[in-house]
Amino acid sequence: MSRLGSKPVVFPSSVTVSVSGRSVSVKGSKGTLALDLPTGTEVDVNAAGRQVTVRRVDDQKQSRANHGLARALLANMVTGVTDGFKRRLLIYGTGYNCKLEGQKLCLNIGYMGRKTASGAQYEVPVPEGVKVTVEAPAARGDNEPAKILVEGCDKERVGRFASEVRALRKAEPYKGKGIRYEDEVVKRKQGKAVTGG
Repeated sequence: MSRLGSKPVVFPSSVTVSVSGRSVSVKGSKGTLALDLPTGTEVDVNAAGRQVTVRRVDDQKQSRANHGLARALLANMVTGVTDGFKRRLLIYGTGYNCKLEGQKLCLNIGYMGRKTASGAQYEVPVPEGVKVTVEAPAARGDNEPAKILVEGCDKERVGRFASEVRALRKAEPYKGKGIRYEDEVVKRKQGKAVTGG
């Protein structure tokens, strides 16, 4: 038996878990999430004990693999509808900035000659269920990055949107310019030394 998969997922009284066929729905203060159970897994909901247990229907290799996966996805859903998930992005670079226009994140990140209709170099549509906040001050120094906060109850959507924005301009190793996660460490390289001749 999978030790992680067999561990029950405990949910607070503010969360409602319901099962309909192969679909599990989790509802809380931050929203509602649904999951189609992976192959070879089933769930038992103990409403009185406020916990969900995942079990596998057979001992095939794929069912064993999906056992822990299903449990982890359910645990993430419970966390998402109660506390939510956050990812903060930092934008370093002189003249690099961002702003939010409706449901679009507009980025100017140093690509010369590239402009969209709004004047920004990139317009990234914000997906449904994801909230984006630009935390950049109006005027900032060279060492003060622009900050983007990505929030939502679905861990996958939050992570995917943050990774798509970061991929537009990954931090380069010489000056550190670009987009990075708040907890990301960029290994810096030394530039070529110029010697007098």
